[in-house]
Amino acid sequence: MPRWKSLSGTLFRVLAVWLVSSLTLLVLAALLPDFRLQSAGGDSLTRTAFTAALGAGAFGLLSALVWPLLVRALLLVPALVIGLLVFFLNGSLLLLALGLIPEGRGQAAPETAVIVAAVMSATSSAASGFLAVRNDEAYHRRLVRLAGRRRSRRSVAARGPATPGTVFLQLDGLGHDLLCEAVRGDRPLMKTVARWTGDSHRLTPWRTDWSSQTGASQLALLHGSNEDLPAFRWYEKETRTLVVSNRPTSAAELQRRAIERTGDGGLLAYDGASRGNLFSGGADQVALVMSVAARRGKHNRSRAGYFAYFSDPANATRTAVSFVAEVVREVVQSLRTRFRRELPRVARGGLYPVIRAFATVVERDVVVAAVIGDMVAGRTAVYADLVGYDEVAHHSGPAHRDALQVLRSLDRVIALIARAARHAPRPYRIVLLSDHGQSHGPTFLDRYGLSLGDLVRAGCGLPVPRRAGRTPSGAEAREAARAALGRPEEADGPHSEMTDGQHPAMTDGPHPEKTDGQHPEKTEGPASSHPLVLASGNLGLVSFPDVPGRITREELDRRHPALLGTLANHPGIGFVLVRSAAHGPVVLGPSGAEHHLDTGHVTGTDPLAPFGAGAAEAVRRTDRFPHTADLMVNSACDPATGAVHAFEEQIGSHGGLGGAQSHPFLLWPVELTPPAPDDGPLTGAEQVHRVLRRWLGEAEGPQLPLGPGADELRREVPPAEGFPSPDPAPQDKPR
Repeated sequence: MPRWKSLSGTLFRVLAVWLVSSLTLLVLAALLPDFRLQSAGGDSLTRTAFTAALGAGAFGLLSALVWPLLVRALLLVPALVIGLLVFFLNGSLLLLALGLIPEGRGQAAPETAVIVAAVMSATSSAASGFLAVRNDEAYHRRLVRLAGRRRSRRSVAARGPATPGTVFLQLDGLGHDLLCEAVRGDRPLMKTVARWTGDSHRLTPWRTDWSSQTGASQLALLHGSNEDLPAFRWYEKETRTLVVSNRPTSAAELQRRAIERTGDGGLLAYDGASRGNLFSGGADQVALVMSVAARRGKHNRSRAGYFAYFSDPANATRTAVSFVAEVVREVVQSLRTRFRRELPRVARGGLYPVIRAFATVVERDVVVAAVIGDMVAGRTAVYADLVGYDEVAHHSGPAHRDALQVLRSLDRVIALIARAARHAPRPYRIVLLSDHGQSHGPTFLDRYGLSLGDLVRAGCGLPVPRRAGRTPSGAEAREAARAALGRPEEADGPHSEMTDGQHPAMTDGPHPEKTDGQHPEKTEGPASSHPLVLASGNLGLVSFPDVPGRITREELDRRHPALLGTLANHPGIGFVLVRSAAHGPVVLGPSGAEHHLDTGHVTGTDPLAPFGAGAAEAVRRTDRFPHTADLMVNSACDPATGAVHAFEEQIGSHGGLGGAQSHPFLLWPVELTPPAPDDGPLTGAEQVHRVLRRWLGEAEGPQLPLGPGADELRREVPPAEGFPSPDPAPQDKPR
């Protein structure tokens, strides 16, 4: 910050606190009979106000100059005695300040002076804290001091290790193309990232798997594998369980399966910290991590970051004021989009303003404070997820001005972390990356007047309700807020539809999940043959719970002969994946178009062509997963604009193929080796994980592969409640 700007900001805060203190004196003089600011004959209001200003200024100067000396002189006095003396000393300072007012206009009884001084101190402190809410420099100094005290308690060596540490900052949902726009021009939106891109860092895109969402990407980034993770939410027939990636029990089970599959603890297994993520990455230090939020006992530290952060009253004040401001900002922005009749738009009422403020303010502030503490403590590797942009972009649109404001605030956060690195006992390399992008477009329901569940109903020959019900947004911050408050998981998936128009918990069919973690008993009756429809952005999953394994195309044509044609020929559907007993996996498109994945044979126009290079391989990989749904439905995509149609209430969505959602970014320091392999760009989060591991090795920070000790780690990560232990291993299970 320029020196003149810092000085002017300080002067403004001093004058503002002085004004508040003066007004406080005037109010107290009017309320307390033994306290006056006028001469015996009375004074004008102007003269009285001037006297109050003199008294407040004198008290402020004495508090700033004399109080530190008094505290130092009383260091040897017992704490209880100091607590009792504080009020007396404050009152004495006020009496001294009133004595400095000319002509004896300031007078107070000793006992009244104690009360006035206490109220003055409280109001001036509150005013000072309020004005410091948007002051990043003051916030930075406070966080570094707090982290430094914790570091001293850990007895870390003053100089620390000579090898550099690494901080991975995930900007959730920010695509490569949008980042390029945000750092372009003479006045870029993200000034810090723009400076890095042109100087100390290099930028490259990478391509996600078919499931372009946080659960699939982050599990692979931190644990090296996202095998058998077909979407954000899916139904597992053998256990009759609905798996939702951002629920604590599901996240714990997915992490356990990844460790079982790879035999490795994760990216952060050696002296690492995981902050604000779905998964721990094997880190010993965790805060706001979903995969450990469901645990009980001494190992559950998922919410410890909240308590550590809010134990500082200044932090609590800053975050509370910013939280309220963010709620008001969301209400105003939502009303503005309605008044301007901007399209597309989704409902933004209910609890959404509070959830947005939680993601963009509370979770951000706690994560940033934890990261700064990790750096000052000298940890080897830190991975943190900042989810604010993704949350706002779901409801406003990826390139909407409301979402771009969040990017500007995230740039300030990145600058704050970079400045804090100067106080760390070791140098730090900061790597920025995203887990996926976001694609824009009106929802499937808004565009065509019916939901994917309604379309499946029509294809099955079942009645379609006259009024389609809207599904709430599946943004990740909702479950994070529930975990922060210690609320139990929801009993059923908010994005599942039964074809009779009821929620799974309200039908006679199979119940996907129970809150006590026990598998529901099998049910009989006609509802058990109804398909279960789930949505993950613009990716839809259709399962037939009464059919063991994946239903074949031939069996589906026998049961519901019109279903596949209804889906494949709908203008809002890009393609449908189904398994054929005769031809293996087949991708169906409009007008009888087919793409046989095993042979590569295409009939008619290739339905995967609008989704770019690599689409066929991404779909082929997902088809091999044991828990891929009976039908995988991807919405249509406009190749010119990248617009898609989400099957849930999101105008900025991700989860399938199409548009910017499949192209996140990686921004790394130039001293690290380039990430791209010789045979082409980075493809899949598992490949990015190998790059991140290599960078940790280049920093000479030893990693801790499990090897022979894998069994011990598996014992430390028990199966999540409600999930069976996999036996045999997932890759060995018969389909």
